[in-house]
Amino acid sequence: MRNSLKKLFGYAIATCMSCLFVVACGQTSPNPNSNNSSGSSTISIGIAVAQTSNVALLGQEEVTGAKIAEAYFNKQGGINGTPIRLVFQDTAGDEQGAINAFNTLISQDKVVGIVGPTLSQQAFSADPIAERAGVPVIAPSNTAKGIPQLGKYISRVSAPVAVVAPNAIAAALKINPQIKKVAVFFAQNDAFSKSETGTFQETVKQKGLELATVQTFQTTDTDFQSQVTNAINIKPDLIIISGLSADGGNLVKQLRELGYKGLIIGGNGLNTSNILPVCKALCDGIIIAQAYSPELKNEVNTAFRQLYTEQNKKEPPQFSAQTFTGVQVFVEALRTLDKTTKLSTLALPQLRTQLNDTLLVGKYQTPLGDISFTPEGEIVQAQFFVAQIKMEADGNSGKFTFIQ
Repeated sequence: MRNSLKKLFGYAIATCMSCLFVVACGQTSPNPNSNNSSGSSTISIGIAVAQTSNVALLGQEEVTGAKIAEAYFNKQGGINGTPIRLVFQDTAGDEQGAINAFNTLISQDKVVGIVGPTLSQQAFSADPIAERAGVPVIAPSNTAKGIPQLGKYISRVSAPVAVVAPNAIAAALKINPQIKKVAVFFAQNDAFSKSETGTFQETVKQKGLELATVQTFQTTDTDFQSQVTNAINIKPDLIIISGLSADGGNLVKQLRELGYKGLIIGGNGLNTSNILPVCKALCDGIIIAQAYSPELKNEVNTAFRQLYTEQNKKEPPQFSAQTFTGVQVFVEALRTLDKTTKLSTLALPQLRTQLNDTLLVGKYQTPLGDISFTPEGEIVQAQFFVAQIKMEADGNSGKFTFIQ
């Protein structure tokens, strides 16, 4: 009897070990963010984005995109019949928040991979944790230089700023060919903003324009009167802002209130409809380069756009589309891997490694268009866009109108 019990106990352990990617050997823990019922076998994917802090305006859009992806791909059958389960951890707006979220997802939630974090500044601190643990990370909104170079497990579906940002300056010159003087503002405490402003400043010089002044601020600032006054005094024809949505929106507002009437380019941190309640009617005319257009014609973007607009009564923004795409890449790579090596036969470390290898060689039709990755994890994306904010007469609502 004792030997029989030992054999039975040993079999149970072996069975559980072979299914490490499934929470508690097939039992999911309660998760208010999941559409799946507790008690079913699922494959857990981590979503580490900013749900609180001054970065939440961006992170909330990422949460929305992820949840739409979870419902969409589970309706398609998940991973060859096994549902996915998204596990959300709040990174807040700083490096420590991202570190905590990654550690929890990796060690406690035992996810197969992570979509996140929201900011490049956070990625430089949190991604190395995933790299050391052998956990694949797909960045949904990290566009600073050097992100894929953080390790072999780090990739991104957010095109680097060096590729996207120059398109905005080209669009501004089409609108006003008489632009000569340019003033640049950037958030000096944010890695992405510092990387982006470098590209903007270099492009200004390459276009033969005068970089008349560079003004710095913090992402936590609310009063920009000193910097705005300094810039307006040199009478610029164009102002370029690299910051986040809350500070960037307030900066735009104060520029207009103090009399600046020229064109304004916003960087990727302002690339959200959540900026509209910040600067309201004064948001009108902001030019922003985009890696996503709701109007892109393919099957998955048509479905994503419809689902988003039904739920939110507005067009989907770039951050939602990129996060949807991050989840999609994981799902399609898991499906491919499962067809060659059943996921249930792989221990979690093996699954994570083989998932990373598989996703890097795949080709994907996504809301961003057709994408793939370099061996280093950099996104390869063919099509980009430029939009201009057009506010309605009420000064409260508006939309991104695509101009190229």
